[in-house]
Amino acid sequence: MLELRSITAGYDRRAPVVRDVSLSLAPGESVGLLGPSGCGKSTLARVAALLHRPDAGRVVVDGETARGWRHRAPRELRTAFGVVFQQPRLSADPRLTLTALIAEPLRATGRGNEAAATVPDLAARVGLGPDLLGRRPHEVSDGQLQRACLARALVLRPRWLICDEMTAMLDASTTAALVHVVEEYRAEHDAGLLAVGHDRVLLERWCDRTTHWDDLVTPFAA
Repeated sequence: MLELRSITAGYDRRAPVVRDVSLSLAPGESVGLLGPSGCGKSTLARVAALLHRPDAGRVVVDGETARGWRHRAPRELRTAFGVVFQQPRLSADPRLTLTALIAEPLRATGRGNEAAATVPDLAARVGLGPDLLGRRPHEVSDGQLQRACLARALVLRPRWLICDEMTAMLDASTTAALVHVVEEYRAEHDAGLLAVGHDRVLLERWCDRTTHWDDLVTPFAA
């Protein structure tokens, strides 16, 4: 179980973006978090993935409270999460080929020797042909780069997927293809999914349940 308990978070303690929000996600469950741009849902997603330390509250993974964030989190927790962000060009090192981009988490965890066997199959799964793998981000489209970013998120076989507006910049066919890859992966590995977005139709078709941001937040006192 992934639990966010009474999370308050932001970038200035005097004006938190997220205030006293709780959300839970069971293994194998897909939860959609729906809300307008700028409401704080991306900040909450980063907290859920242990990428942003909250000002208050707890992240609990399988009954254990997370006590480290980003690179200070224990490796078994860091590798339990796969994250796909909205803007692939901001989350991809422009110097890396797509092969190296997908293999990045393997190298970071000392498993770089697995890349040759893992990356080609995973790239094919997300719809990237061999002719694209030697290219760098500026040589491919946004959709192709987001496919590589999804493959990177899956390469360590995470138990939890956080997709933060993953398809917001994509056309309908690429959106459908990437959602299909995520669902195949979830079915195989019983992974939980937190899908953040502002497209109600997509989230309600994709997820087991959808929660609106307004139903989570505690109103500020007047």
